[in-house]
Amino acid sequence: MSSPSPCKVLIVDDSAVVRQMLTEILSRDPGIEVVGSAADPLLARDKIKRLNPDVMTLDVEMPRMDGLAFLENVMRLRPMPVVMISSLTERGADTTLQALALGAVDFVSKPKLDVASGLQAYADEIIAKVKAAAKARVRPIARSNGPRTSLDTVLPSPPALRFRTTDRLIAIGASAGGTEALRVVLEQMPADAPAIVLTQHIPAGFSRAFAERLDRHSAMAVREASDGEAILPGHAYLPPGGQHMRVIRDGARWRCRIDDGPAVNRHKPAVDVLFRSVAQSAAGNAVGAILTGMGDDGARGLLEMAQAGAPTLVQDEATSVVWGMPGAAVKLGAAKDVVPLERIAQRLLDLAAQIA
Repeated sequence: MSSPSPCKVLIVDDSAVVRQMLTEILSRDPGIEVVGSAADPLLARDKIKRLNPDVMTLDVEMPRMDGLAFLENVMRLRPMPVVMISSLTERGADTTLQALALGAVDFVSKPKLDVASGLQAYADEIIAKVKAAAKARVRPIARSNGPRTSLDTVLPSPPALRFRTTDRLIAIGASAGGTEALRVVLEQMPADAPAIVLTQHIPAGFSRAFAERLDRHSAMAVREASDGEAILPGHAYLPPGGQHMRVIRDGARWRCRIDDGPAVNRHKPAVDVLFRSVAQSAAGNAVGAILTGMGDDGARGLLEMAQAGAPTLVQDEATSVVWGMPGAAVKLGAAKDVVPLERIAQRLLDLAAQIA
């Protein structure tokens, strides 16, 4: 039986040092073949036609053509999995989030200083993300330009119904493809939805810009959580990048606990850390969901939530960019429901409303 062909990668970066380092790193894996590199989008355009790569790595800031404009053209004319290589700056974070909105699969953070040794430290992550991208589904995500939804239109109910913090909590985890999947879910949530706690694999320099981006798209108040703050209905909480977030019980309410402990499943923040805390602090008063993502982080935590009595669901394979995390949860028997992305918000509201 012949082994599968390696995935062909095109590296696009204006830095010769970065092109060389990425070529060396990716070429170490027998499942990857670097077929070429380009110093700017115009050169890359010709090489895409000639080399037909399976995956492209793309620097955010490029000469001769803006990286975002080039990405938009690629996704329109020749859609392919793209992994962004971005700097850990506030501007770089916002641009990277725009790139993910345009269809990029994932991103790797490029250190601001000593790029060569910094990229070597990320070697395993770069290889894993490129290989996962090769299997990713590249598709436009439907956008909603309509008015923000009210609870009465999403979930018809008696006027007296109000979500009390101690009654309902929604916990969501995501990774590759998750920045846009979370936007889709939160965009459909009403302003008075149950409190939501989120973990998205994202580095420290990106979390504030990400929270602000989600907040602009949601009727809920989306914020980067601070240690000890109360978890309230109508609010969604993200951990600061590079730190875990747990839910703790404080009398009749829940609070966020920001945890600077070691990485779990090679991630910090880790979905398993959040889900285990929700299983312990909220049990059957919570609903758990895993969206698109690479690896298996969150699967065991979702199983713990299910075993504690919480309804659980995952995003289906057809609408996931990478079905690693949701698929791992299904294999473990942790997911009681498998739902397409566009129906997840409604399903979460339905399940939350059913909690006694």
